[in-house]
Amino acid sequence: MRAVVYTESGDASVLELVEREPAEPGPGEVRVRIVRAGVNPTDWKFRAGGMGELAFPEIVPGQDGAGVVDAVGPDVTDLAVGDRVWTMLAQHHRPGGTAQEQVVIPAERVTVLPASTSYDVGSSLGVPAVTAHRALTTSEDGPDRLAPGALDGHIVLVAGGAGAVGNAAIQLARWAGATVISTVSSDEKGGLATAAGAHHVVNYRDGDTEAAIRDLAPDGVDLVVEVAPAQNLDLDLAVIKPRGTIAVYANNGGDEVTISVRRTFSTNARFQWVLLYTVGQEALRRAADDITAALADGAFGVGEDHGLPLHHYPLEQTADAHSAVEGGAVGKVLIDVGED
Repeated sequence: MRAVVYTESGDASVLELVEREPAEPGPGEVRVRIVRAGVNPTDWKFRAGGMGELAFPEIVPGQDGAGVVDAVGPDVTDLAVGDRVWTMLAQHHRPGGTAQEQVVIPAERVTVLPASTSYDVGSSLGVPAVTAHRALTTSEDGPDRLAPGALDGHIVLVAGGAGAVGNAAIQLARWAGATVISTVSSDEKGGLATAAGAHHVVNYRDGDTEAAIRDLAPDGVDLVVEVAPAQNLDLDLAVIKPRGTIAVYANNGGDEVTISVRRTFSTNARFQWVLLYTVGQEALRRAADDITAALADGAFGVGEDHGLPLHHYPLEQTADAHSAVEGGAVGKVLIDVGED
């Protein structure tokens, strides 16, 4: 089978297309024939050495993918050969990710894809949608599961609604009944956030962002899904409702955040840090189940019509796919690994 590997940290040029024998699934594992793989910022950050030394002598990148189960290991009862599936955290603590034609994954990280859902959608779910689900389900006054009506009466502010996680947060929050406000940096990105389902879009480069949000939510917002805390924390504190939650999932714009204790006291707000690798299996499974329910309802999609343009690369151009994500491509970068 064909696989993309790297054996040292570096830029995208360290990625190499090779031939490897497919592995056999062990107890609690399945093997998935990957049709489409998603590329996320964590993929290039791991490859570039930003997360420390390589954990394995040879690594196949890729946490997210979609395809068909083609082998099942002992003790697996919920999945069968022929199932169409989507994956999450395929490469977490493992050398083999989704940038290869066949990958062995723990069954708990694999979820059946509804018949109506494309592989493009399936390969776009793992990191973005599960992150968004976690951000939307950790509030004191909010739900710990998402379903139609779960966020009725809630106002959700999504920072960076044109990004993959922001897009997923908008779609899932809208499906669950929230009123969604999104901040963006341009009219073009505003159009993408609107296509995703945002009720209101605020261009933070055009006028008083705090006033614009307060006009839409006079009593404040219940939840902020935050991509750039170093830049946005003052705004978040200015618009958060008492007992609201600021859920931070990335460090765009800088690593350091300064918090005024006196000012923050009055909000009774909580800061929720979101990193999928340590949220625990129960949270991952709840997210997978709820996201799949949204798919079955036709409430989650990708592509221009859903505010997330797609950029396809063949497996042999995985380096170009990594470079596109690293360069800030707007939309979702996918690798075409196998036949549909």
